[in-house]
Amino acid sequence: MLAKPLAVLAALCFFGSATLVRAHDNPTDPQIAHIAYTAGVIDIEAAKLAVEKSKTPAVVDFANGMIRDHEAVNVQALDLVKKLNVTPEDNDTSKSLTAAAATKRSELSGLDGEAFDKAYIENEVAYHKQVNGALETLLIPSAQNAELKDLLETGLKLFQGHQAHAEHVAAELK
Repeated sequence: MLAKPLAVLAALCFFGSATLVRAHDNPTDPQIAHIAYTAGVIDIEAAKLAVEKSKTPAVVDFANGMIRDHEAVNVQALDLVKKLNVTPEDNDTSKSLTAAAATKRSELSGLDGEAFDKAYIENEVAYHKQVNGALETLLIPSAQNAELKDLLETGLKLFQGHQAHAEHVAAELK
């Protein structure tokens, strides 16, 4: 469960146009886990694209940090899923994230240089804002398992740091 919530959160950071979870939905722990995992994987993929395409040291450093942090969280999450013997559950939110990620990745792939850097970082800022809000208002309050909730709370602190870092890089690019 743990890996998926964090991954989903990461994905949300990168693909701000996707809706994390509708406010009227009360996701179950297996759904939260799948959302988080999906988000994390998506953000890792986006960061790998940035490392490949960007020539700007601040953008590459930020992207490498996203890869490092989200891969580490995914390991923790997978360990928790195994420990709890829980199967993450695919859902409309994780499917929406995956579809939005494919669209955004295609859009970013067509950009180069400063245009890519700006689009990538601006999306990271917006997405982290969305993920952090979803963590605070929906995912953490909806989580029933204490260990999952703890992991999500740790993820929130990490993602708040990612948002601040992305905002700093965005300011440097202007």
